[in-house]
Amino acid sequence: MPITLNSPIEHHPGLTSAKAESLKKDLNIFTIHDLIGHYPFRYVDRTKIYKTTDLADDMPYVQLKGKIHSIKTVGIGHKSRLSAILEDSAGEVELVWFQGAQWVQKSLKENEVYIVFGKPQKFNHKFNIAHPELKLFTEELMAQQSGFEPIYSTSENLKKKYLDTKGIQKLIVQALKSLPPAEFEEYLPKSMIQSHGFVSRNQAIHHIHQPPSIEDMNRATKRLKFDELFFIQLNLIKLKIHRNQAFKGFVLEKVDGIFDEFYKNNLPYELTNAQKRVLKEIRRDTLSGKQMNRLLQGDVGSGKTIVGLMTMLMAINNGFQATILAPTEILAQQHYAGITELIGALPVKVRLLTGSVKAKERRELLPLLESGEIDILIGTHAIIEDTVVFKNLGMAIIDEQHKFGVAQRAKLWRKNNTPPHIRVMTATPIPRTLAMTLYGDLDYSIIDELPPGRQTIKTIHKFDSQRLAVFGFMREEIAKGRQIYIVYPLIDESEMLDHKAVTEGYDSIIRDFPEPNYHVAMVHGKLKSKDKEYEMQRFIKGEANILVATTVIEVGVNVLMLQ
Repeated sequence: MPITLNSPIEHHPGLTSAKAESLKKDLNIFTIHDLIGHYPFRYVDRTKIYKTTDLADDMPYVQLKGKIHSIKTVGIGHKSRLSAILEDSAGEVELVWFQGAQWVQKSLKENEVYIVFGKPQKFNHKFNIAHPELKLFTEELMAQQSGFEPIYSTSENLKKKYLDTKGIQKLIVQALKSLPPAEFEEYLPKSMIQSHGFVSRNQAIHHIHQPPSIEDMNRATKRLKFDELFFIQLNLIKLKIHRNQAFKGFVLEKVDGIFDEFYKNNLPYELTNAQKRVLKEIRRDTLSGKQMNRLLQGDVGSGKTIVGLMTMLMAINNGFQATILAPTEILAQQHYAGITELIGALPVKVRLLTGSVKAKERRELLPLLESGEIDILIGTHAIIEDTVVFKNLGMAIIDEQHKFGVAQRAKLWRKNNTPPHIRVMTATPIPRTLAMTLYGDLDYSIIDELPPGRQTIKTIHKFDSQRLAVFGFMREEIAKGRQIYIVYPLIDESEMLDHKAVTEGYDSIIRDFPEPNYHVAMVHGKLKSKDKEYEMQRFIKGEANILVATTVIEVGVNVLMLQ
C-alpha cells in the first residue's frame, strides 16, 4: 500500500514495529509527516578539507585531516579532560573531550591519520575542537562522502536500533522517494512566492534533507522558516479573532471619582506622552465591550507601575476588583509598597498575598477578598490558588508574564465567570516584529519615554579579562556614594554550565571588597523570606554598598534605590 504524509509511521517499509515504537517514544514521530518534518539541526560540509590555518571563530562545523598524537589526560577527578593534537601540513589544533574520555582514549590510535569533524573555538589565543567526530582516513571513505551531510537529533536508544543520524536519513530519503509530488502541493499564492524569491514547497522539503549545495540548503531553510512563522501568525490571528468574538469584557465607563482624584492630587509627576497614549489605548479597550488582552513593554523606570495602578483604578471606579500577579515575593512586596504610597489617603484597600503570608493573616484576608472589601490584591503564584476567590475581578495585571506558564495565567482568567481584562507587563525589550510573532494574540503598547529626571540606562559589555577594570569602576562609583548590584545566573556551582554561582561570586566579591571599607549583601531564591528581606533592607537603607544576587531580583530591584 503506498504511503502518504498522513500514514502512521508503522507503514514505513524500512521500519519494524519495535523501531516505530522507539521513534514515537523518543522523537514524537507518529506519522510520515512527522518523519519528514524532523529536519537536520546542522550539516557537515564534506565538500572541503580545511587546513588548521584556515580556522576562524565564526566558522560552523568543519572537516580536517591530519595525524593524531600527544594523547593524554589533563586535570584530576571530575574536572579532568582528554586532550590530543591533530597535526596537518599547515599546523596543529587541540582536540578536547570532557565526557566519555576513557572510551575515546581506548579507541584513538597514536600517529594515525583521521578525518575530524567539529566546531573550532578559540581558548587562550589557540584553537581547539571539543568533542569532535573522528573517522580513520581511507581513500574509500573519501570516495564515499561528498556534499553536505545532514545531522539529525536521535537518542542512545535509537542508536542501539541502528537509527543513528545515518539511519534516520535513510528512512527520510526512502519516504521522499515513495511520496508523490502531490503530497507537497503548494499552499502559498504565486505572488507571495515570487515577491519573496522562495523556492517551491516540494523543492524546499527535498533540499533541506538532501542539499546539492550550501546555496540550495539556505534557500530551503529560508522557505521552511517562513512557512513556520507564517502559520504561527495565522493561528495567533485566528485565536485573537475567536477571543474577541467569544469573550465579552466589562465596560469601564466611569473615570470620575477615585481615578480622577488620583490623577489630580496623587500623581508624583506629570505623565509622559507615552504614558498618556497607553492609557488612551487601555481606555479604548475597556469601552469596547470586549475583553482587553494587552501587552505593555517599557524599560525599567519608564513608569509602567503608575500606568498599571491607573488601569486598576479604572476598574475600581466602576465597582470591580483588581489584582497584580508578580513572579517573585520581592517584586510583589515592591509593588505593594509603591502602590500603597501612591494611593495615600484615597479610599482604596490594598492587600498583599504571597507564599510567606502566615496562615492567620491569610484566613482573615480571603473572606474580605470574597466579600469585595479588598479592592486591589497584589501577590505571587499564591493568588491563582483555588482557595483565593474574588467577588468581581475586573482587571488583572501580570508582571513579567514570561515567568508564568499558560495554565497558570488561565487560572487567573477563570477567577470570574466573565474573564477580567488582562494586561501583561514586561521590562524586556521586545522589537515590535518579534512581539507580533510571540504575542500575536495580544494588542501591543510601548512606553518609549522616561519620566522627567530619569537617567538614560546604558548597557556595556565587558569580558572576564577586564574584571580588574570593572572592579576599579565599582570602587569609583561607591566612593561617589552610589550602590551596585551583581547578578549571577546560578545559586550553587554546576558542572553542566560554565557560569559562576552566586555563592562563589559572593566569596570573590568580599575578598576584593573587604570590610570595613565595603559591605556586601547577598540574596537568592534559597534564602528564607525573612533573610531575603533583611539583606534587601540592608541594601535599601544604604548599609550595604553591593548586592550580590541571582536572577530572583532581575525584575524585583527598584533601581530608583541605587542612587
